[in-house]
Amino acid sequence: MLPITIKDAAAALRDGSITSTALTQQILDKATALNPALGAYVEITTEAALDQAAAADAALAAGEDHGPLQGIPLAIKDIIALEGTPTTANSRVLAPDWNGGVDAPVVSRLRQAGAVFVGKATTSEFAIGLPDATKGFPVPHNPWNVEHTPAGSSSGTGIAVAAGLALGGLGTDTGGSVRGPAAVNGHTGLKVTFGRVPKSGVVPLGFSLDSIGPMARSAWDCAALLEVMAGYDVTDPNSAQQPVPAYTGLLDGSVDGLRIALPTSYFFDHEQLDPEMHDAVLSAVKQLVGLGASSSEVELAHAAEAKDANHIILVAEAYAYHRNNLVNRWTDYGVHTRPTLARGAFYNAGDIAQAERFRRYFARQVAALLDEYDVIITPAAPTPAERAAELTPSKRLQVPSFTGHWNLTGLPAVAVPVGFSTSGLPLSMQIIGKPFAEGTVLKVADALQRVSDWHLAVPPVGTLAA
Repeated sequence: MLPITIKDAAAALRDGSITSTALTQQILDKATALNPALGAYVEITTEAALDQAAAADAALAAGEDHGPLQGIPLAIKDIIALEGTPTTANSRVLAPDWNGGVDAPVVSRLRQAGAVFVGKATTSEFAIGLPDATKGFPVPHNPWNVEHTPAGSSSGTGIAVAAGLALGGLGTDTGGSVRGPAAVNGHTGLKVTFGRVPKSGVVPLGFSLDSIGPMARSAWDCAALLEVMAGYDVTDPNSAQQPVPAYTGLLDGSVDGLRIALPTSYFFDHEQLDPEMHDAVLSAVKQLVGLGASSSEVELAHAAEAKDANHIILVAEAYAYHRNNLVNRWTDYGVHTRPTLARGAFYNAGDIAQAERFRRYFARQVAALLDEYDVIITPAAPTPAERAAELTPSKRLQVPSFTGHWNLTGLPAVAVPVGFSTSGLPLSMQIIGKPFAEGTVLKVADALQRVSDWHLAVPPVGTLAA
């Protein structure tokens, strides 16, 4: 049986019970068989992956150990540049030679650590639009129920991790695009502090909101990825010159004395919050309290307005990037992407200025709360995965979001599984921390995962092969 976590696979590679070549070949075979049904990958890079796996095996055999990612198969979201493979952003608009065919810095760091790249994972077009099957890209499906959405925009990486078509991978998050797929596909996904990971070589969506985050089954796996991904890079002026901790070394299972804030208004009392999601999150909080943490209900005012402010800034910044192409190549964009991007043209300077003023106000309110508490916990999503056929751009505007607030404030936030609905779909909790406190949110997530196994649940993908 294949290991399903990076941690277990790394141990197996070192005790000789498996090779990277064997592990990668089995994952490639599975990805090839299931991709028609799941739409996880735009391109599966079989030859390059096997070459990388062989190199990882040879290095380990020679006593060269580059850390737990050596020989581990990963998925790379198709707005992140990967050498030798076009970056399409799942769009007919982006130039085929975008970024000159070289690795983004974050990919280069993973490559140097000996990681294996299975392929380019499906994304919402330019990380914003709903799928448009007429454009010729794979349509992603939730592996727990293919009639339901795998969420966006890092849908392909989320599917790949959940279905065992990679052991981890990269997503990007501007309003929840790492945490949303992690939530509805049933694994762990970390949105990092703004600037924690360099973003050069990545197609932008919202310049002041974007982040690149690790996606994997467990908090430990995400910590191992982040140790390699994080750190300043001269090519990204927004990357932070902050030291990079040994994140995996911080995961000791202890939350004794941890103070948890539960913002009741909006996050726990919204009329569209699914009762099963509500109860599962509070049950997980109760487990943390049983491990020595404490929790308190708190007020965080204007959460609904924070969701709107994030959206206004996001679409305004996205429109700025796409404006000329929207004028000249309107029909090349997907039917859902183009009106969503064009929405940015309808916000005037006053709207954007007010959104930015509110952003600073809300960030101060959150900072004051985090002066008193160590983490904030909310549901990661209002409901389990929705039916894909029912999704529209207008509906997305009408439902609450629990994720964009933390892009607005630039804070780290991790989504972790906390159970399943009665219909068999994953439920998820979100843990938010102070700036550059990824170690804290991962530590809380890891503590929960030591006393639960929701993150290890595997969908019955054998029935999905086309």
